[in-house]
Amino acid sequence: MLSMFKKRSKFGRFLDTFGIKQERVREVSKLNRETVSRACNDDEYIPNGGTIRSLMQAARKLTGKDDIDPTKFWPM
Repeated sequence: MLSMFKKRSKFGRFLDTFGIKQERVREVSKLNRETVSRACNDDEYIPNGGTIRSLMQAARKLTGKDDIDPTKFWPM
């Protein structure tokens, strides 16, 4: 169970609302574990374009939502 006090980024909180674990995002996106961890836990981390694309594709696949906007999580 996720600790109530764990600092999460907007993307991490989004995944939490769907009960999606970081490891599952890593498997689907094929990104490095550290990259996914930073995207989910570090509010100051801004991934590059390719990483954002991979994270969004994984999020869309895992949530079943096609209208996920990356600007909701990171400035563009």
